[in-house]
Amino acid sequence: MGDSKKSTKNNIEQQFLRYLKLQRGLSPNTLDAYRRDVEKLLSFLEGSGTHVLDVRLEDLQQFAAGLHDIGIGPRSQCRILSGVRTFYRFLVLDGYLQQDPTELLESPVLGEHLPEFLTPAEVDRLKDSIDLSKPEGHRNRAIIEVLFSCGLRVSELVNLKMSQIYSDEHFLRVLGKGSKERLVPVSNIALQEIENYKPWRDSLDIKPGEEDYLFLNRRGAHLTRTMILIMLKRQAEEAGIEKTISPHTLRHSFATALLEGGADLRVIQTLLGHEHVGTTEIYTHLSNQSLREAVLKHHPRNIKYSS
Repeated sequence: MGDSKKSTKNNIEQQFLRYLKLQRGLSPNTLDAYRRDVEKLLSFLEGSGTHVLDVRLEDLQQFAAGLHDIGIGPRSQCRILSGVRTFYRFLVLDGYLQQDPTELLESPVLGEHLPEFLTPAEVDRLKDSIDLSKPEGHRNRAIIEVLFSCGLRVSELVNLKMSQIYSDEHFLRVLGKGSKERLVPVSNIALQEIENYKPWRDSLDIKPGEEDYLFLNRRGAHLTRTMILIMLKRQAEEAGIEKTISPHTLRHSFATALLEGGADLRVIQTLLGHEHVGTTEIYTHLSNQSLREAVLKHHPRNIKYSS
C-alpha cells in the first residue's frame, strides 16, 4: 500500500474515533471496542491488498467468514460486524463514500441467550453471607443492594458519587453511557445499607481527588469493576449460590423483579438507561415456573370457586 493511501487510512480511522467521541459521546471503553473492531478489519484488508475505501460486499463477507474461522463466537462476531457497519456509515456520512458496502452484510444468527438472574431471596442470601466483622462488610452489603435495587451498570456503580445521592427524595443521579444522566429511584433498604457503610468509609485515609466517590477500597481509592466482580463471585460461593454471578446478574435481577411485579417495559427501559426499547426486551423472560404459577393463579379457567 502506497504512503498516501496508508496516510488516508490512518486519517480516516482517527476521524471516525473523533466522531464517536465528540458527536456520539461514547465512553472510553466503548471507543476502545470500536477501535479494536475497525483495526481487525483494517488488518484483514491490508493482508488482501484492499484499501478501506475500495471495499466491496464480497470483501466484508470474507472478513466475516475469517472471524468464524479463527474461532470467534457468533455473539462476538455480531459485535465486531456492528462496529464495522458503524464505521462505514460514518464514511458515507462524512463524504468518503457514496454507497455503504455493509448494507447487505449479514450477521450470524444467534440463539436466545438469557443471562442468569437472582430472586430477591437469593439476593438476601448473598447479603446475609457477608461477614460484617470484616472492615468492608457493610460496604459489600451496600454494593449488592444498590446494584439490585437500582439496576446500575457496574461502571455507573464504581463512579457513583456521594453528591449524586438525594436521600430525602429517594433518587440517585446516575451518569450512564454517552455521559447521559438519568434519575433512578433508590429504596429505603439501599439507603440504610449506605448509611451502615459510612462509618467505615469516614475512617479511611481518602486519597486526594477520591473524596466524593461513594464506594472506596481500604486504601481510600474508588473501586474498579474487577474488584466488584471478584467480590460478588467470592460471596456467591460463600452463600452457596451455584449460578454464574457478575454485576450484570444483579442488573438483570432488578429488571426481572420489576417485570414480574407488573412494571411496563418502557419504565424498565428508562430505569436501565437503554436508548432503545429493543435492548430492554432481553429482560422480558420469565421462568416457566413463574408463567405456570401466573396462569394457575390468575386465569379465570383455573380459579377455584367455592360451591
